[in-house]
Amino acid sequence: MRTYEQDAKTLQLPWPFTGREEELELVRGSSAAGRPGIVVTGPAGHGKTRLITEAVRGTEHALVTGTPEAQTLPFAAFAHLLPDTVSLHHAVRTLSGVRLLVVDDAHLLDEASAALVHQLAVHGRTRLVVAAVDGVPAPAAVSRLWTGELVPRLTLRPLPCEDIARLLGAAGLEPLTVRRLHRMCRGDLRLLRALVAALGPAGRLHPVAGTEERAWRGALPVTAAVRERLAPVLARSHPGERDVLERLAFAEPLPLPLDDLDPAALDVLESLEADGLIHVDDETGDVTLAHPLHGPALRATTGRLRARRLAGTPASHGPALEAERRLLVRRMEQLDVRPAPAPVGEWLVAEDAGLPAGYAAVRARFARLRGELRDAAAWAREGLREAPGDAACHAELQLADGELGDGSGDDVYGRYDAVRLGAPERVLGRLPAGSVFARHAEDLARGDGAGLDRVAEELEERGFLLFAAEARAQAVRAHRDPRAARVSRARAVALARRCQGARTPALAGLVLGELTARQRQIVTLAASGLSNREIAERLTLSVRTVGNHLYSAYSRLGTGDRGALPWLVDSPERASA
Repeated sequence: MRTYEQDAKTLQLPWPFTGREEELELVRGSSAAGRPGIVVTGPAGHGKTRLITEAVRGTEHALVTGTPEAQTLPFAAFAHLLPDTVSLHHAVRTLSGVRLLVVDDAHLLDEASAALVHQLAVHGRTRLVVAAVDGVPAPAAVSRLWTGELVPRLTLRPLPCEDIARLLGAAGLEPLTVRRLHRMCRGDLRLLRALVAALGPAGRLHPVAGTEERAWRGALPVTAAVRERLAPVLARSHPGERDVLERLAFAEPLPLPLDDLDPAALDVLESLEADGLIHVDDETGDVTLAHPLHGPALRATTGRLRARRLAGTPASHGPALEAERRLLVRRMEQLDVRPAPAPVGEWLVAEDAGLPAGYAAVRARFARLRGELRDAAAWAREGLREAPGDAACHAELQLADGELGDGSGDDVYGRYDAVRLGAPERVLGRLPAGSVFARHAEDLARGDGAGLDRVAEELEERGFLLFAAEARAQAVRAHRDPRAARVSRARAVALARRCQGARTPALAGLVLGELTARQRQIVTLAASGLSNREIAERLTLSVRTVGNHLYSAYSRLGTGDRGALPWLVDSPERASA
């Protein structure tokens, strides 16, 4: 009898496992003895299989995979584990000795295989680690695993941009390219991999002057993966729907007001909205494409003559670009750098249409104050492409590349640098009264650890991630309670991880003094990227001993996140800001 193990998709991917440390530990813990297992769900391409592969690596387990071709064949997914003819009862007895069963693409299981998985969960002797795609039909026996609370459910969210940046680190892509890919792919790692693989051979990646990075500017490569994601658009049968979608695509980055559409076009909007292809703003009535991939894909597949007729010019976006610049300036004046909608600047960069230096400098400063140092440098370089002598862009590039200070004279941010450097007494009474910056200075001068933690919370809420990390680090030294210090330290590390490698005086030397000499040695090696086995071989220790030392170090440091270790160890190659 044909076995479908051979048809199962490989569980190996060419990229290293990145991010999802908490989810990884959750899946690992759920498959331990005495646990029922876990169901991991999420959209296609979000890394469910990769997460589970990493979680069960090195453990004895059986693997079954649902396939669309075998959905009509009873027990097809288990063909390699069961005899040719078997009843459900017999199948449960046969598999009772399997302690860990991994079920990939469970939404594609045939009904008999789905029922078998459900019965194994009911009997409880077999731990289940199941992956299923959200938003698609699945056998009732599969969905009842979590709706019936037989097995806990973990829903994967898209990887954040900082994890995508680490994933693409080996590709040497500059941060604005990484953000463009992250925005287009919306967490679909398979699409991301396909686009990155296509950019190089297509000649779309160009060296960035003064760096070892490469940038993607210009049109989207129309790969098979792009056409697959574009299928819901291309399949529209109404004669006016493709016309409306193309008009929306060429209106980007600005929304298309309903007033600009004729009555015939308005008639098709309801069905497009019902199918999730467009978004209509409740307040303004503006219409945009719902998926950020569809606009670039439609522009890349539209005929040249029609594209020329529909396309606007970069100059037509001047007023909107100036409005974005004023918004960012106003936000910085209000000590608020939470993400602000600024699609026009991003579109001009993506289309390689040229970015005014004045806008680029503001965008660079906004990114730097958010702790996005590599983004800040990239925006400054974009401005220097258009105006090589622009002083503001040069200043922002220097600040993003390592110099502490705001560089804007005696304004609020320039004065606030004294607090970040640990000298709050120099600016007491000189920061805006009642502001979070003023309270930071006051709490640091008093050595108020709890107050510094509260300041850090507000700084994080306002988007100042690096400043929040520094306030947490200062709280570590101010706390008298070791437990409170460990909490502050863990949160400082988590925030610093999101700041693109920033290293400042406040963050330096956070932790290692509390560890034993052996723990410091092992943590330093782990921070450099060595596995427990590699550390054990280097230090002539057992793997178990290395694991025990790391566990004790994690307990003292207040974190269980191996990916955070580089931020806990002084590293001279990390940038200051």
